[in-house]
Amino acid sequence: MAERSSTLVTASPGACLQRQRHRQWLSGCDGATFEALVERYGAALAQLPARPARVLLLEPRPYRFLAALLAAVAADCHVFLGNPCWGQRERAQVGRWVQPDLTLGALPLAPRTGGEPRPAIAARAARVAIPTGGSSGALRFALHSWETLMAAAAGFARYWGGVPAHTLDVLPLYHVSGLMPFLRALVTGGQFAAMPFKALTPQRRAAIAPEGQFLSLVPLQLQRLLEAGAGTWLARFRAVLLGGAPASAELLAAARAQRIPLAPSYGMTETAAQVAALAPAAFGAGCNSSGGALPHARITVRDGSGAVLPPGRTGTIAIRASSLYLGYYGESGSPPDPFLSDDRGYLDAAGRLHWVGRRSQTILTGGESVAPEEVEAALLETGLVSEACVVGLPDPVWGQAVAAAYIPRSPQVTTERLRAAIARGLSACKRPKTWLALERLPRTDRGKRDRTRIAQLLERGRS
Repeated sequence: MAERSSTLVTASPGACLQRQRHRQWLSGCDGATFEALVERYGAALAQLPARPARVLLLEPRPYRFLAALLAAVAADCHVFLGNPCWGQRERAQVGRWVQPDLTLGALPLAPRTGGEPRPAIAARAARVAIPTGGSSGALRFALHSWETLMAAAAGFARYWGGVPAHTLDVLPLYHVSGLMPFLRALVTGGQFAAMPFKALTPQRRAAIAPEGQFLSLVPLQLQRLLEAGAGTWLARFRAVLLGGAPASAELLAAARAQRIPLAPSYGMTETAAQVAALAPAAFGAGCNSSGGALPHARITVRDGSGAVLPPGRTGTIAIRASSLYLGYYGESGSPPDPFLSDDRGYLDAAGRLHWVGRRSQTILTGGESVAPEEVEAALLETGLVSEACVVGLPDPVWGQAVAAAYIPRSPQVTTERLRAAIARGLSACKRPKTWLALERLPRTDRGKRDRTRIAQLLERGRS
């Protein structure tokens, strides 16, 4: 098993495709057609004069997206994964920052200009830049190598016994949570199907035989499926991997009652998705943790000074893993060792991780990370408000809901006007669901915005 895991880590995109040749492993796309797409993208990339070229991948069609990714890695390009549904604010930021040599997809971006230097990427080998939310208020790209992504896939394979990772993927491919299921299937010889979550209608679910397959969901999606009466269908999967945000005890109890083989997990963009997972049998027996570390990772919990805390003590979740990212695009330095996450949790006596929540003000809503500062900046840019404060409110469906308190510049400024003003500039997940107009924002004795008090006012306003 260890020898096979080592082979997975070193396998190139071409070698992975070679092993899948003559298998009908892609649902809705013939294997030969997929390989031809990879070759066609590879030929286009070979014509680019820049070495290594920077490619921005915004292709909305899943198998074209994946074929372009494999071709870019094989050609030693630096490939930036992008959301085809980005708002104007995000599009403008990425266009100025990345200045791609080639954009694949229909999304218009500002053209590259020779007078604006691009942040350097020291490596000559391919880097896969995966977008991630942060507490700085700006989009960040975590840089991975093909080897770090393969290390994550190999660790997953070892944890689940080395069997082919047959997968139904309903998460966005530009997210690490949507990308890694494809790579796991690719390197383990598994079958793979991609479709938007919204396409999982009762009719579509009836046509899918989930036996032996993995399905990854965020808590919001699991709740939606349970509300739609899909519990019996979910119970037929080999495992339903749940991550992206801590799940409520009520949601976990509902899944357990319907005998869903849930595998609560923990990971992030910086770790190439999962570094911990709970076996479905342990979940069924009543455990609500995120499980123990996968074979390629080691997890500790640290206090403010960096000291390792004993079991049961809550602190910062720290990670060492062969799948760890290599740094952030445009930022100098390598990740600290160990990598200190933005999350708080504790380990129990059996070494299982219990994820408590965030350390920073970053909002986790429906599996998406939202930086309050970015939403606040978008509100101020409308010119309709003099001040704004954005917080996350506890929500039984979304985990957290984005909420905004603001000071209008005139009595004519309404919530409806603000909604319309930011609609084109921000992705839907970043737009506030709760609004509150105030004459002034509460402040602490040091003059800072009192986010706790503001959250209380917003909570009171929505009840």
